[in-house]
Amino acid sequence: MDRRGIRVKRTSSLWETEPMYVKDQDQFINGVCEVETELEPLPLLDELQSIERDMGRRKLVDKGPRNIDLDILLYGDENVKHERLHVPHIGIPEREFVLKPLAELIPSRPLDSAKPWKLIQDYLNELPVSKPLSSMTPLAPTSASLTPLVQDRKTMVMGILNLTPDSFSDGGHHDFSTVSATVLGMLRGGATIIDVGGQSTAPGRPEVSEDEELSRVIPAIEMIRSLPEARNVVISVDTYRASVAAKAIASGADLVNDVSAGALDSDMLPTVARLGKTICLMHMRGSPQNMAELTDYPDGLLPTVATELLARVAAAEAAGIRRWRILLDPGIGFAKTQAQNLEILRHLQVLRTWPGLDNFPWLVGSSRKSFIGRVTSVKNPTDRKWGTAATVAAAVQGGADVIRVHDVPEMATVATMSDAIWRAS
Repeated sequence: MDRRGIRVKRTSSLWETEPMYVKDQDQFINGVCEVETELEPLPLLDELQSIERDMGRRKLVDKGPRNIDLDILLYGDENVKHERLHVPHIGIPEREFVLKPLAELIPSRPLDSAKPWKLIQDYLNELPVSKPLSSMTPLAPTSASLTPLVQDRKTMVMGILNLTPDSFSDGGHHDFSTVSATVLGMLRGGATIIDVGGQSTAPGRPEVSEDEELSRVIPAIEMIRSLPEARNVVISVDTYRASVAAKAIASGADLVNDVSAGALDSDMLPTVARLGKTICLMHMRGSPQNMAELTDYPDGLLPTVATELLARVAAAEAAGIRRWRILLDPGIGFAKTQAQNLEILRHLQVLRTWPGLDNFPWLVGSSRKSFIGRVTSVKNPTDRKWGTAATVAAAVQGGADVIRVHDVPEMATVATMSDAIWRAS
């Protein structure tokens, strides 16, 4: 669109829906874009139809199957009535698959200038009760998407592959000679995502050089991609450096897991946008070196975490990352005290339903962390399985879509049982 004078400023989530009107066709994937353009309505329509043709659209049946359908829903405050175009689009009031994404972006805007009191959210609220829709966040071409609003969804398990000698929990245990066996064990244990990290982000750990980080993660990613058993696994790279993320993606990574949500490297968000990948934005303050000093939340922990995450989402969108390419993480153990970590686990659902954050999937990474050791009086991180299991169950109950864990078989079992308790259809 940019090449045609249509600049995408924001997008909704993607929503998978049943087809309307002509039922014998595949599921629809719907979304809304907020764009900026100097094109008038009819020239804009011409450009959109040209894009459809370039993408191979062939319309054989009205409202029937098509690979793409671009419509102008609104054009500022203008009303357009032309034989080729009606704005606002006449189908908006009856179509949940339009109102859902539209209400994500402009819920408080009137649809009809003759009824300024009736807002887009009001039209959505008036629709008959139907099967709940869910937003969807793709992770990789070979993987199922995250669907955070599906009640009976299965919690995904992300296995942690730390290739650092100074990781707080398993430093030095996964050198390159053992990576293959470790990854295969995780996959057999129930992991569908492998998170590869080459730099410790535990409190107070020193930074390593970019070259050192690359020397750890790139060979591991290439090796994982070469395993026949791992052909469908999602590979995540745990880094806050844009250059490392870009080279990891070129080597086969699908997902960027940035503990700073793009704050520690100004090139990160534009890089992820350019590469069209999904990013996990985690809540953190400062850096791993000083975050333990930044635990004061005078306006309340949950409101502040929500507000600061909303700011990172806005920064990601401004950089060009689509809303459907964002996964959120409340940042257990990052700029949080023991009491604050427990509060997040106790009230994760509050964050999940916070206005502006309510359609995103969430990742929770509490595995083996120091607050578990303090609560349970277990000093050795590798002995914190039981405490971690309790936090995993709490995360699933609170609505987590992905759990990030060291002990994959055990925590996958905990997640399966937790799903059976709290996510039965």
